[in-house]
Amino acid sequence: MTSKDSQIIKTDSLYVNLDRGVATLNLSQDYFTDIYSLINSDEVLSIVKLYLGSLNHDTDEDAFDNASPEEYVETLKKILVNDASAYDDFDPKDILASFEDLYSFYRSLLRVSVLNYNDNKIVGSEFKTVDTSFNELVRKTYRIIEEKLQGFTNRTYRQVNAATNASMLVQNEDWKIPAGYEQLKDIQFIDTVMLRPPMMMHTKSNKREGVFSAVNENPVKRFHGEKGQWYCYPARIGESLAFIYFNVDYLVNGIALSNLFELASPEDYKDQKPDLIIFFGLEKTEGMVSHYYHDEANDIWIGEVPYTDKTTYFGYMKKMCLTVHNLHQIYNGHLPIHGSMLRIRFTNGTEKNVVFFGDSGAGKSESIEALQELADDKIVEMETIFDDMGSFTIADNGELYAQGTETGAFVRLDDLSSAVAFNNMDRGVYLNPERKNARVIIPADTYDRVIEHHPVDMWLYANNYSDEVGIHRFATKEEAEEVFVAGKRKALGTTDEVGMSTTFFANPFGPVQEPEKTKPVIDKVFTNLFDKGVYVGEIYTHLGNDKSKDALKESATELLDLLMNDK
Repeated sequence: MTSKDSQIIKTDSLYVNLDRGVATLNLSQDYFTDIYSLINSDEVLSIVKLYLGSLNHDTDEDAFDNASPEEYVETLKKILVNDASAYDDFDPKDILASFEDLYSFYRSLLRVSVLNYNDNKIVGSEFKTVDTSFNELVRKTYRIIEEKLQGFTNRTYRQVNAATNASMLVQNEDWKIPAGYEQLKDIQFIDTVMLRPPMMMHTKSNKREGVFSAVNENPVKRFHGEKGQWYCYPARIGESLAFIYFNVDYLVNGIALSNLFELASPEDYKDQKPDLIIFFGLEKTEGMVSHYYHDEANDIWIGEVPYTDKTTYFGYMKKMCLTVHNLHQIYNGHLPIHGSMLRIRFTNGTEKNVVFFGDSGAGKSESIEALQELADDKIVEMETIFDDMGSFTIADNGELYAQGTETGAFVRLDDLSSAVAFNNMDRGVYLNPERKNARVIIPADTYDRVIEHHPVDMWLYANNYSDEVGIHRFATKEEAEEVFVAGKRKALGTTDEVGMSTTFFANPFGPVQEPEKTKPVIDKVFTNLFDKGVYVGEIYTHLGNDKSKDALKESATELLDLLMNDK
């Protein structure tokens, strides 16, 4: 096997980190329009070197895999021009087998083309076409060599993403940079993203651990990122403006963001100060764990995630973003809700907005799926307002409303119903699909719809530990508040927890970090809901004890009857 240093290519036009499985191709720096310029490029030679260096070479000295990188590329050139001397030293079958492996090796990477809008406005406006043409060129080159080696033309052609799976249009942007943040000035902003779904991507870790904690020093002081090695994904998280900076080795996470958070436009942040700044892949992070910091002078919440194999799991990116967003919400008098909100319209004309509340594994998504299966012929429309995190706000007129944070859903593949899975398969970003806790990120709703002011008709705590069946309405504010604040559940292994646990307000992303700031907001919300007669209760999911989901179906049946018939 190769050392980590020998698994990296870093030039002006190409970056590859084989250990992280990522590659960027700067098409503004080098763009190939014909086969011969491509095959003669330093970039192709670099990929071949990386491929050959990754092999466990066999003992056959004549095998094509034992050629030097220069011999390897020279042989491919000869094949292209029908030079028979290509086969003087190597068997065509060996060349073909190795060439197929090289092609698969390259396509196993997450490959993202990058175009700089500042360099060429005309090319920038056509960046999708530029990337598509590059894919066609690489695919054409592969097919010509393949067919020459096998001696016949193919009868079946697969239009795979030969060169890239995604493309980013980036540019330098002017924003209101506070004193002390000058080192961020040269980092380019992502203006537009093009994905080629379905995308299958892999990270070295597949589970999140621990709780984020505060530090006393602003992480920006330790940021020394270079242009091209770091990018900024400007995001709309709820109504918060977030600048999400990621090391290029976190490219899987950075690209996946585009299926989860609304990509802010330059008009959203030009000459603006962000509410949130998050760094993914900082070196020398204190204790090598994830932290956050509140810059009170500038009212910016800053999150930091260290450069480790463990933090490659997308859950770190999502949850750090939501943690600093939720802290920003709490300090502004809003209440972060860890749960899902649905707007359900039934055939009898009834329409309800229902919020399912609870920590990971409590049964929120399972309750929704059970309800949907039972009520399939009774539901006209079911809309997801938020899938994981939202917030409650009491308006100036005293009315309580809910908002979401994400435009997409980050869900376990095991939790998806077959209908949802197949309907969204061609739009999904799949993360470690062959492993336990496999996830997919799929679009869920528009940003404008997510941040609308949605009234709340019912708020249910997902209780996965009780032996009871059905749903239960709390009689008093105090009774309800006690259960919701305790955040009790039986952990099912979706995080590093196992067995019975409690989490303050069932939300380790904001409320846990600032319980004293959160408590008065919680009390104010419960007072409002009970004063208005809103249904506040719990649904018994039984998932901590009963894997068959039979009891959950009974609970969902009772819930369905209440939703349809309670006016």
